[in-house]
Amino acid sequence: MTETLPAPPIPRPDTPRSVDWVLCRSCDAMVYAKRLQRAAGVCPECGHHSPLTAPERLVQLLDAGSVEALPVDVPDADVLAFVDSKPYPDRLRDARRRTGLDEAVLCARGRIAGHPVVVAAMDFRFLGGSLGAAVGEAITRACEVAEAERTPLLLVSASGGARMQEGILALMQMAKTSQALRRLDEAGVLTISLITDPTYGGVAASFATLCDVIVAEPGARLGFAGPRVIAQTIGETLPAGFQTAEYLLEHGIIDLIAPRAELRGTLAKLLAVGGGAAEVTDEPASVLVRDAAQLPERHPWEAVRAARRFGRPTTLDYANLLLEDFTELHGDRMAADCTAMITGLGRLAGIPVVLVGTQKGRTPAELPKRNYGMPTPAGYRKAARAMRLAGKLGLPVVSLVDTSGAFPGVAAEEQGQAVAIAENLRLLSGLPVPVVAVVTGEGGSGGALALALADEVLMCGDAVYSVITPEGCASILWKDAGAAPRAAEALRVDARSLLDLGVVDGVVPEAEHGDHVAAADNLGSALVGSLLPLSRMDRETRLARRHERFRRFGAPHIGETA
Repeated sequence: MTETLPAPPIPRPDTPRSVDWVLCRSCDAMVYAKRLQRAAGVCPECGHHSPLTAPERLVQLLDAGSVEALPVDVPDADVLAFVDSKPYPDRLRDARRRTGLDEAVLCARGRIAGHPVVVAAMDFRFLGGSLGAAVGEAITRACEVAEAERTPLLLVSASGGARMQEGILALMQMAKTSQALRRLDEAGVLTISLITDPTYGGVAASFATLCDVIVAEPGARLGFAGPRVIAQTIGETLPAGFQTAEYLLEHGIIDLIAPRAELRGTLAKLLAVGGGAAEVTDEPASVLVRDAAQLPERHPWEAVRAARRFGRPTTLDYANLLLEDFTELHGDRMAADCTAMITGLGRLAGIPVVLVGTQKGRTPAELPKRNYGMPTPAGYRKAARAMRLAGKLGLPVVSLVDTSGAFPGVAAEEQGQAVAIAENLRLLSGLPVPVVAVVTGEGGSGGALALALADEVLMCGDAVYSVITPEGCASILWKDAGAAPRAAEALRVDARSLLDLGVVDGVVPEAEHGDHVAAADNLGSALVGSLLPLSRMDRETRLARRHERFRRFGAPHIGETA
């Protein structure tokens, strides 16, 4: 049985209702209390996000009238008979009296913009949001409900770490909750973590960072050890903004930052895509050219120049033109967020998909910021993370390729560029969902292939795909980069040649240069036309077909039918 959770008001935490003005803890501005309340605790002067209580979180995030509490037994575990300045049971009683909560987390069912979700929201007021046996049990129970009901899970964290008064039993909650998240991975249930300020210690090193998507509020701090402990241990001055959401986004640990006013919309988009696949039956008229004879003959060097022309649509252009509810995801969850690689979730003509693709930049000024479209190892690992998410949720992968190749640099080699590419090839070869790759501009070497081991490989009419750039080939074999046109011809890098060779399965007609809408229409039609038949195949047939597609290269007798 469940009971209806009363909808509490949203006052500023620890601010009496009789107070008319409050002092912002960040900028020291005097703010009218009701104005701060209407802004859900966000200072209108500096944007500082004040802490919210767990009941306030549920009211802020969930649709009105949809909140239904999950009953969770709250054991009073004082197995250590722990006493510091007062006995642990006394601390628990004080926290319950002060907060009105049984423990440092509230769990509930609800909806966000109509999408069902199970939520566990932590409350820092209750013993610093510490992770003890009762909190671990509540989080685990929420995971089990989400698994049983096949409903996405949202975890809202706010914690100083494990509860010291419960000793080693508190430490065990990290293992307990982590294995509950693993079961959701196996069940294919979407999990989202919302990081609020602060999130440290055992919570940060378990369920808060194990979710499919990690969203953080501006300025929220996340880390295993607190900054004072780190500074004292290593004796160094920490970087500005260390462990804040902004710092972590740059270093690839979280997916995105969402201000409190945008949280519901952000979460709703993620739930719309990752909460379940839509059934699409209408197939668009085919625009793909699958017969090389129907393509015009041209010198391959002309295709190279056309593929590199500024003004062609980029991956982000296509994402914004083709995908509804598109949410870009960031980071390899290890060290960096490669700006040359784009990943995200969205709906293509109603079909939930995971998008991966390279991004060169729209202007000459943007090129260096995007590393000239050459992904680093972090970029390929970010793509791999997105593709594994697609496999977990059963979502097709759309891969858009426009790169001269993987980034060739000392740092890239130190970070395992070859390994990152190889891992992606292996991952794609066995990914259990439909994969369609499109070379939209340049397809250079293994850096391109790492995104293009697919069920169907398409390319745009002006795109090129090659083992090496024509200039690189000319420099090596002819000792003259000026022989690039000759190399392009010898390599047969153009769409007509590649379709004839069977390297690509179809060619997307080019729109007039600069007409991004028409280009997106053509690409969208080609993608849907390829994805729908693949989605109707069973997994074994699709994987066998993908294996056969690449097995036959260099062995013409393989795969021939009578």
